Amino acid sequence: MVDHLAFSQENRERIHTVENSFGPSGKTLFQPGRVLIGEGRLMKQSRRGPQPKAFFLFNDVLVYGSIILSGRWHKKQKIIRLEDIQLEDLEDSVRMRYQWLIRTPRKSFYVAASSYEEKRAWIEHIEDCRTKLLQNNNLKPGSTFAVTWIPDEASAICMRCSNKFSVTQRRHHCRKCGFVVCGACSKKRAMIRHIHPTKWLRVCNVCHPNLSMAETEPQDISRVRGDSTGKITQMKMKWMRGPLKKKGQRSRWRTMIPADGWTPGPLMFTSNQST
Repeated sequence: MVDHLAFSQENRERIHTVENSFGPSGKTLFQPGRVLIGEGRLMKQSRRGPQPKAFFLFNDVLVYGSIILSGRWHKKQKIIRLEDIQLEDLEDSVRMRYQWLIRTPRKSFYVAASSYEEKRAWIEHIEDCRTKLLQNNNLKPGSTFAVTWIPDEASAICMRCSNKFSVTQRRHHCRKCGFVVCGACSKKRAMIRHIHPTKWLRVCNVCHPNLSMAETEPQDISRVRGDSTGKITQMKMKWMRGPLKKKGQRSRWRTMIPADGWTPGPLMFTSNQST
């Protein structure tokens, strides 16, 4: 009983710490039965190239955001329900080692860890939490997912008309197929409700005719977005299964007594706690 109460109190404090790190713009994260499993820094592929993001795994949701001050302040909080997540393991690419794909209804994206061991730990713990959540709550897994955007740097030409991109001929993405296209080939807009229930989204000229009348907008709209590139930096991860160690220390994390009958898998790997 004492151990259970100690776990509950420590878990509550850790969740509030994560919650407060997002400031007033972040949503409330603490709720009965929610357990913070682990946290870490992963590289997330974006329009600007791979960017470091802080990820927090709970027993029912995955939370991530941009890093303002490492370990203390974050912004642009995103919360994804685990039942809406689908993972796909991937081979290393030229720019992203130890990567995998996270699919969700609203957005699908690539992430990468700093080592193969960390990659496997993330995938296994997310899958384990998701499986237990579906079984214990009689939930159905998601079946509709957003396409993965092809990175800007993957194509120097529009993937529809083959015109070269330049300072004035900017890159855009079709939200239906994920292709890199020019502004002229993506003037149309459509309602893709699993991505956003009310927003008109950019689609290319090839995908637009295949959408229903109810999904398409009657007029053309054009927007311009820039693109840039980024560099991959070092990533670290720590799992919430024991006392935090000071910078540079090496720790084998111990399994703690779970709250509300939820049983996480054992954490057996060793993690460097340098940041």
